[in-house]
Amino acid sequence: MKAQYAILRFAKYKGPEIGHIESHNERTKEKYASNPDVDTARSHLNFHLVTPQRKYRAEAEKQIAEAGCRTRSDSVRVVEALVTASPEFFKGKKKAEVKDYFTEALGFIREHQDTKTIISAVVHMDEKTPHMHLSFVPLTADGRLSAKEIVGNKKKLTQWQDRFWEHMVKKYPDLERGESASETGRDHIPPRLFKKAVHLNRMKEQIMAILNDTNPFNKKDKLDELKALLDKYVPGAETLRTKLKKYDAAYKALTAENTALEKQLGSKESVLKKLEINEKLRELDELHRMVDGIPPEILQAAKQVAAHKPQERSMK
Repeated sequence: MKAQYAILRFAKYKGPEIGHIESHNERTKEKYASNPDVDTARSHLNFHLVTPQRKYRAEAEKQIAEAGCRTRSDSVRVVEALVTASPEFFKGKKKAEVKDYFTEALGFIREHQDTKTIISAVVHMDEKTPHMHLSFVPLTADGRLSAKEIVGNKKKLTQWQDRFWEHMVKKYPDLERGESASETGRDHIPPRLFKKAVHLNRMKEQIMAILNDTNPFNKKDKLDELKALLDKYVPGAETLRTKLKKYDAAYKALTAENTALEKQLGSKESVLKKLEINEKLRELDELHRMVDGIPPEILQAAKQVAAHKPQERSMK
């Protein structure tokens, strides 16, 4: 019989990426091209143990404001706990039994984090292994915003891991302790890339607005404004896409590595890496969605602006 592992992971989110994890967790997208494990035909089987009352970011800002906390642009506003177990644990279990496992895990989180700070706890049954995304605002018992104090260093993460296993093993004695994200040694896509993608998206919207508002009578006036935006947007989008290629290649290698592990071991390491790869692919999918494919209208405008420049010089 293969070993069965209790798995608890944490990830911290600061700004725009909060919306990206929400769209994945709450299944607000129609397609998940970069995450083949999502079977949308089974998404109706997903269920909430804590249903969000509003958007993740809005709820986080509300709680932070009510606590009287000051924030910076780089303040962690949401912490996500990923709770699951190795596939062997879930084999043969009915939905009610799966729900019991995650309810027990939710009870553990509530023992260590104020229930009021929990934004959402949703269980995904439409991927290969059932798992729960539990998102909370990292407010301490005395009302301070401090993800660092709650989950911030390797020692803290190890304590969470130990306590989680100690809690769960009382009800599920066959479970063994899993590993934390810090122990796997792999990082998520830097938040700065999300910020860059959001900024580029806004520029794209500005460019499209100018193009839609341009006519033969105001074309000359709009040209300088359009050029200034294009000079930043086009190279910026290309640079970001180049950076994403590095992650594409790395994740492809990780997926291949994980497939080999599944065939050879079916082990805890394979399970952890699979979950980690899915999380990273989710992030990568969101970034590609924002920066892939410069609209043809913008490419055409860039060509027109480039062609217009020498004409202006010759006229002078």
